[in-house]
Amino acid sequence: MTSALAVYGAALRAAARGDRPAVHLVDVNGQPLRTEHVAVWYKPHRPGDTGLLARCAGPTLDVGCGPGRLVGALTERGQIALGVDASAEAVRQTRRRGAAALHRCVFSPMPAEGRWQHILLTDGNIGIGGDPVRLLRRCGALAIGGGDVLAELDRPGEQSWTGRVALSDGTSTSGSFAWAAVGIDDLAAVAAAAAMTVLETWTEADRWFARLRTT
Repeated sequence: MTSALAVYGAALRAAARGDRPAVHLVDVNGQPLRTEHVAVWYKPHRPGDTGLLARCAGPTLDVGCGPGRLVGALTERGQIALGVDASAEAVRQTRRRGAAALHRCVFSPMPAEGRWQHILLTDGNIGIGGDPVRLLRRCGALAIGGGDVLAELDRPGEQSWTGRVALSDGTSTSGSFAWAAVGIDDLAAVAAAAAMTVLETWTEADRWFARLRTT
């Protein structure tokens, strides 16, 4: 069976060629949950990135960096930044931007653990592993004391969920994997369960974000 990383990698390669591929997150019954237009991640800038990047004033780890849009922008500014992604294709594309990236799962050992000033969880990556509380705890452990996690969330009114999903490009559908979504309305409860404090929330270009810190 096709893996989710294979479907995702093929979409990234298509975006790099100038195509506009879409990938669909579907439930175990094949019902669509959301659609992601991969070319948006490939661009140098996505609307809504400005405020996010402005809050990165020190060494930054981009978890699920994809093709390196954010870590590339930080590197161009002369900041210390590292991307990490489970997709080898994502890592290759990030490196082609001139940014540093590791082909690794966020739950594996990381360089400079406990010394990152900022941890990024954007473009839906708060869903990694299907357990946002576990993921936030891990990201909090990667940050230095006083550091923060900058997370992107679903807009108000959208329901949080966790479960098994698959990735489809309209032709191939992957095997299932664990994923999740967190709506901003549910953030306080999720943060509390992860022993984190919500320092601020903001919205830009119809995207919703939060800055959190381990208590």
